[in-house]
Order: sequence, then structure tokens, then C-alpha cells
Amino acid sequence: MMRQKRQVYNPFLPLNEYIPDGEPHVFEGRIYLFGSHDRFNGDRYCMDDYVCYSADIHDITDWKMEGVIYRKDQDPRNMTGSHCLWAPDVAKGPDGKYYLYYCFDTLPEIGVAVSSQPYGPYDYLGLVHDSNGTVLGRGAGDLIQFDPGIFIDHDDEIYLYSGNAPRHQNEEMNKGSQVMRLYPDMITLKDKPRPLIPDVRNSRGTGFEGHEFFEASSIRRIGEIYYFIYSDIQSSALCYAVSDKPDKNYRFGGQIITLGDTGYQGRRADQPQNFTGNIHGGMECINGRWYIFYHRQTNKTQFSRQACAEEITILPDGSIPQVEMTSCGLNGGPLSGEGRYPAVIACNLQGKEGAVFSSKLLMDKRFPFFTQEDSCPFIANMTDGALAGYKYFDIKNAETIIVEIRGSASGKMVVYSGSEEVICAEIKIDAETEEWIAFSASFHVKASATALSFIYKGKGAIDFKSFELKGRKTCE
Repeated sequence: MMRQKRQVYNPFLPLNEYIPDGEPHVFEGRIYLFGSHDRFNGDRYCMDDYVCYSADIHDITDWKMEGVIYRKDQDPRNMTGSHCLWAPDVAKGPDGKYYLYYCFDTLPEIGVAVSSQPYGPYDYLGLVHDSNGTVLGRGAGDLIQFDPGIFIDHDDEIYLYSGNAPRHQNEEMNKGSQVMRLYPDMITLKDKPRPLIPDVRNSRGTGFEGHEFFEASSIRRIGEIYYFIYSDIQSSALCYAVSDKPDKNYRFGGQIITLGDTGYQGRRADQPQNFTGNIHGGMECINGRWYIFYHRQTNKTQFSRQACAEEITILPDGSIPQVEMTSCGLNGGPLSGEGRYPAVIACNLQGKEGAVFSSKLLMDKRFPFFTQEDSCPFIANMTDGALAGYKYFDIKNAETIIVEIRGSASGKMVVYSGSEEVICAEIKIDAETEEWIAFSASFHVKASATALSFIYKGKGAIDFKSFELKGRKTCE
């Protein structure tokens, strides 16, 4: 008997895991996710050591924790561990070994580590430098290095990308988007860094206006087209540019995904459907299908981010239509219309007054947020008008819906289906408890594949842990 594949939803890693800046790569029949490592309730970006998750390309619902692949104190510049490892990338070198490229938070160089396996462990190799031994980032006129991306082309040329740029024209900084080539040793510069993607200081007339480069360099080749994926000056939008060369002549392509779905189907920038913040990711072909990997914000900060992914379509002309954030992500289709789901897989979350930038300063008592307690994930502080939205479910036989909540509240959870906001359930809530308790109601929905929106209406506030869709009982 064949083992039935499990379902997978966003975030697709364990719900108490925080892996932002994910770069996906397929090596030897497995998809590996290399990213930074946030800490729940952390007060800085990327406070933990690098870890790696992987999955068989034929079953991307089942992700395996490979363990710690590189510790921040392995680099001689950081033996006390005071610096944080920021967004990395990995490539398989000409010698068959795997090379990890990274930067620390406030240091200007690019570090390199090496392993015989994609899942590590990686050993410190050195710093990217020129043929004279001058370390990149320390030379006269060198820009600060940031978010390295590594790419080896079909002709075996090795390209290293790096950069962080200002978000405002009046910022004069030693920053910018750059590309350079490496020798086959994977650490020595073959030529000097060259400017690549326009930023706000030099974008006039380039076609990048409004979507200038900010950070998060990632490169892929599909056929004869090179795709440069990056975070633009909005910070919460992953965009792409295209060229017929890996290192020049890029043209702006469009947005692939944004936090809050701004720009999707005309949604304005001031109408986000989720709490925004920075974004970083890459795209990869897995078993013949392309996906964009990215991260979302949690816990009212930008310091506890979680990995998500969506399937994308590459049209015959090479363009990539923007995709929306969903709850089903890597599932290959809608989630089952029966079963129990964690509330935190919501792809849309907002208060009665909408959503704002993810920060403890802005997200006051008016707003709900994703969080956890003793490794238990939930949505906290749903007050009157708060919405948690989920896309998509294949609902056929569900007749009952159950929500698991706690709090001090009196009202109802109204469940809507689809974009027309048709009411499919009204669950009465009357709670005065710190323990999780369940409330249920009859459930009816006409469409099979649909979105569900849970809106709390009433007094007080609730924490929302899970919901369950139950079908009618049938005779065996």
C-alpha cells in the first residue's frame, strides 16, 4: 500500500521554528532550504546559528530538520558569538563540494564555509578576497557587503552578488547592488565588483522607478533568461528583473509576492491584508514546478520570521504574474475540507482598522498577532472586527465547525466563505477563562474550493488556537 502524503501548509516548517531569508536549492534529489535563523521573542535579526531543512523533491510535504550546519562562532571574527549570521546562500562548486556564503550584521566582508554535503556541517574557509589578498569590503572604495547570492552558470562562470541600498534618495551610503566573478576556488575575485540593479539614487529612466533595489539578491536561470530576485524599496515586496546576461542589462519584471498582497489584483499599498515588514527569498524548480520562498512576520516584530512558499507560474514570454499569500502553499492544491488546523496558518490577519507594519510600537491593543506560548502557536488578541483569513480549502461534506479559543469575551465568531463574504457559520462565544475551550456551530458552504474568513464580533478579546471542520457521518 502506498503511503498517503501528508498535507502541508504555510508556514511549512514546525510552527515554533523561525527561518527567514530562505534560499531554496535542489541538490541530489532533495530540496534544501538555507536561511537565517531567528529566535522567538528575539530582539535582533538572526540571533541563532544556521540550520537546514530538506525534503524529497517528490514529497515536499515532509520536511526534515538536518540540524545545525554552521555556528556563528566558527568564524574567527566572531569567536565570542556577538555578531549575528544574516542571509546566506549555497552553491555546489566545480570540485563537488558545497560552499556557504554569508555576512555578519555589522561587518563589511563576505565569509565562506565549505562542506562535502549540502546539509553540512560546514567548516570555515575564509573571506572573499582579490588576487592580492585584499579582503572584499576592506579595500579602498569597497562597498559594504550584504546578503550574498551565489550562481554558477552553464559555462561554469561563477557569479557572486551582494548589496544593500538606501530606501531614500537623500541617503548617501557606501552601499549598492553589485556583481562580481570568482575563480574556481570559490573565494578569490576574478574581477572587480560592478554595479548591477538601480537603486533610488540612480534609477531615473531605468524602468525600476518605485521598485528600486533594496536588498536580498538571488539569481536563477530559466532557459536563456536570467532572473534576479530582490527586495525593493518597499521592503515587503519580492520583485524580479530579467536579462539575457547574468551580470548586466537587467530590466524590471514585476512583483512576485508581497506581504499583505499589496499590488495583487490592484490592491493599494495602504490596504495590506496582513502585517508587513521586510521580505527575502528565492525561487526554485521542484519536480517540474516553480515556487517562490519567502518569510512572514510574527510576534509584533521583524525578529521572529517564518518560512512560507507559494507556487508560481512562468508564462511563455518569461514573465511571472504576482501570486497571493495562501495557507495551502506547497500543498499542491487546496487543503482538505475536513480536519483540524492551527489558527496561525492564516494568510490574512488584521484588526478592525486593517493591518500595519509589524512592530510593537504600531501594533497596539487594536491588533491581533501571531505568537506562541510554551511552543504552542496561536493568534493573540482578536478583538471586535479582527479577521483571520485562510486560502484555500476543498470543502465537500463539512457540516460542523469548531473553534478553540480562550480569553474574556462575549460575542460570536462569524465565518465567511469566498470573496463574496457569504456567511457559512456563526459560532457563539461566551468565555472567561485562561484555559483553551471549544465552541461549535453548524457549517454550510456551497463552493468546494474556497477561502474562509473568521471575524470576531463582540466584547472583550480572544486568543484563537485552532479550528476544525467536521463532515457528516456515513455508514461503513
